Amino acid sequence: MAKNWNPKSWQTQEAKHMPVYPDGAKLAAVEQTLTSFPPLVFAGEARALTADLAEVAAGRGFLLQGGDCAESFAEFHPNNIRDTFRVLLQMAVVLTFASKQPVVKVGRMAGQFAKPRSSPTETVGGVELPSYLGDNINGIDFTPESRIPDPDRMLKAYSQSAATLNLLRAFAHGGYANLRQVHQWTLEFMDRSPWAQKFAEVSARIGEALDFMQACGIDPQTVPQLQGTSFYTSHEALLLPYEEALTRQDSLTGDWYDCSAHMLWIGDRTRFEGSAHVEFLRGVGNPLGMKCGPSLAPDALLKLLDTLNPARKPGRITLISRFGHDKVEAGLAPLVRAVAREGHPVVWSCDPMHGNVIKADNGYKTRPFDRILTEVKGFFAVHRAEGTHAGGIHIEMTGRDVTECTGGAIALTQEGLADRYHTHCDPRLNAAQSLELAFLLAEELNREASERTRQAA
Repeated sequence: MAKNWNPKSWQTQEAKHMPVYPDGAKLAAVEQTLTSFPPLVFAGEARALTADLAEVAAGRGFLLQGGDCAESFAEFHPNNIRDTFRVLLQMAVVLTFASKQPVVKVGRMAGQFAKPRSSPTETVGGVELPSYLGDNINGIDFTPESRIPDPDRMLKAYSQSAATLNLLRAFAHGGYANLRQVHQWTLEFMDRSPWAQKFAEVSARIGEALDFMQACGIDPQTVPQLQGTSFYTSHEALLLPYEEALTRQDSLTGDWYDCSAHMLWIGDRTRFEGSAHVEFLRGVGNPLGMKCGPSLAPDALLKLLDTLNPARKPGRITLISRFGHDKVEAGLAPLVRAVAREGHPVVWSCDPMHGNVIKADNGYKTRPFDRILTEVKGFFAVHRAEGTHAGGIHIEMTGRDVTECTGGAIALTQEGLADRYHTHCDPRLNAAQSLELAFLLAEELNREASERTRQAA
């Protein structure tokens, strides 16, 4: 257990990007209600994810983390949950086949509501109001009433997260995740993709492997490992009153766990020295992520690692790089070298989304697919050069056919952004772009494997 820590100790530190609630009594009442609710996830599940990530940190796996930029109350629908889960499974099958390693699947789902903003206010038509901070804090409608932080929104976020988790568990273990079925979905995608011929080769090899297993008596319909899958949830631990209220002491170990999600991460804006968010998360037993951007110096990173993982437990820390397509190689390499030199057992993951936002000529925020791909390639290049494992990808995506990121094989133009631009915050990859990225990641993983084989020869 962490020294000199309790679930409230974060309150003595500096808490940035947190709302100011006008009704303190109402906030306290909601927090008390949340403390009486059942946990959303269990300590044993979080420990299982830590064990899976320890394998990734050792170079024996790959982390696939993806989902909404910000979940919303308005778009809460079982079909949306299903479609995002489905695309993540398709991506995982492609990556597993390419790398010959297990893929750890973690959704940005069932709790990804709060968002830090670059400015506390926004101005529209000469009217200035508080910024939208996520559906569990205030409303997206540009009205004074909607933008007032409301503690009751935390109760609705809990309810939606519980329902989402219930459905995800049913999908993961109720037959929907059958390997043969997931492969069939990928084949259906091939028929619509401009890269159909390129993708069909890998897809055909996966089909042959499934046929071979079935001929040997290994049927995905009956073998538990092929019929279902492990699927975990994660979100940025930004709204600390909510996180504190869902923190529980494990009856088996006595350790504290934040039971709002299996994995929590610290954002690029909240990982400074003296941060309330760092203080809170150093005391929970969950696996943790931390965003690493251009402003993070190697010495500061090492100090944060010593704070968050003083025992150097493998699987505890995932470092999520987010530099931008033109800064990743120069910015990431010094951090990778410093961490390797000090022997911290981390998972290195790439977030190619947050450093590549641009404003289109028609006013829409977007992320060009070619920039996303360039950052991914740069991430892998750094790890090949340093002899370390490129261990994961962290993307904002959806299973819906949205038009928010330009480019890719579907050749989405800036003019096409207006067709189905639905995000509540930042632009997401759609289903076709996400699966295309998986095949491109597979190529990079194959290159990494070839390089390891060459060095071992």
